[in-house]
Amino acid sequence: MSKKILTEELILEKLDEKGIAYPRELDVEAAEEAVLEYYDAEIKTEWNRYCSMYFYTQTTADGYEVYVATEDDSAPYIEQDLYYYESDWLEKLPDCIKDGQAIYIDEYTKDDYAYEDAIQEVYESYYNDMKQEVEDELIEEGYEWED
Repeated sequence: MSKKILTEELILEKLDEKGIAYPRELDVEAAEEAVLEYYDAEIKTEWNRYCSMYFYTQTTADGYEVYVATEDDSAPYIEQDLYYYESDWLEKLPDCIKDGQAIYIDEYTKDDYAYEDAIQEVYESYYNDMKQEVEDELIEEGYEWED
């Protein structure tokens, strides 16, 4: 009886059969849809009091724009939730999605590169989870890695 050999190519073929694209090979909307479904998270672009995380911009009294990432939209912690620069503003987003949270993000932020990077980061985690799942399924079917 011949041994069933488990290969990287076989795993990738099975992922493709399941419709799971390699990271960065699909657009942000499709990646967003996949990760939100997988992690049971929700992103809302209309203000909602029932979200567990909020990402929005606010203008200061002297005309500067600051970036807010907070769990409490009515009283954000200045030291932890306010960002003067846009670069690190969405750093909490991947974990919020993986935690299955309801998240508010204003619709203009979804066009930002930082948003795209955050979604792609989560998609890579999703892809790795799916890849491991496929590998485990094949091993259960009797496939083995070659020595």
